[in-house]
Amino acid sequence: MVRSHPYLDQGSIIAFAHRGGAVDQPENSMIAFQRAIEMGYRYIETDVHATKDGVLMAFHDDDLQRTCGLDIKISDVEYSGLSKARIDGKEPIPTLEEILSAWPNIRVNIDCKSDQAVEPLIAALQHGNVVDRVCVGSFSDRRLGAIRDAIGPRLCSSLGPREVAKLRLLSKLTSIKSFVGAHAAQIPLKQGPITLTNKQLVDHAHEIGLHVHVWTINDAEEMHNLVDLGVDGIMTDTLQTLKNVMIERNQWTNIPN
Repeated sequence: MVRSHPYLDQGSIIAFAHRGGAVDQPENSMIAFQRAIEMGYRYIETDVHATKDGVLMAFHDDDLQRTCGLDIKISDVEYSGLSKARIDGKEPIPTLEEILSAWPNIRVNIDCKSDQAVEPLIAALQHGNVVDRVCVGSFSDRRLGAIRDAIGPRLCSSLGPREVAKLRLLSKLTSIKSFVGAHAAQIPLKQGPITLTNKQLVDHAHEIGLHVHVWTINDAEEMHNLVDLGVDGIMTDTLQTLKNVMIERNQWTNIPN
């Protein structure tokens, strides 16, 4: 039996708009998230970095070069220094607070991308009354540990890198273990040439109470295969493709109460 949490109380496979659906709109922009919501998505995925003065920006990279064409590192400037930056030359960079406030019924998956973002994220979760509608992940076990310790058992979080490696090893050994504080394994389909998300791992994760969310899947055939494996969520940049697959599989009920 997988663990329950208000964030995960979906009743069907969760369809996540990865960075708001980065194929059709500027990634991690308000217009991208708005389009996803208008399509019926109720789960969006984003990333956070913190500015020099502690404002959480919904942005994937630690600098603005790739998406904004600016040689600026987010952690080196105050929030006011990002006011003129435009994603793909079009859209301003939103703050996490703007996203959470704009759509109070939407659930948000948050990837904490930097050490500097940890304390501001903890503060946002402690004082924003949003814990039940977010899931926090990170590519740092240390960051995740700090956030879990600060927020406590109310927090929904995904496995860190070392925990994912442990899950993969344990699934091969068929040894039942648990991961304190984690509710989901949010993992890629493959790590290099090696398939990570297979039936054995999914079944083992379920046995120890973990949901399995797979990123970032943009191909319809791969989506169908993952549904067949029994995964609990799929993250995509191609929103219409995933929506079509979910409708075909009678799984498009992506509307939390």
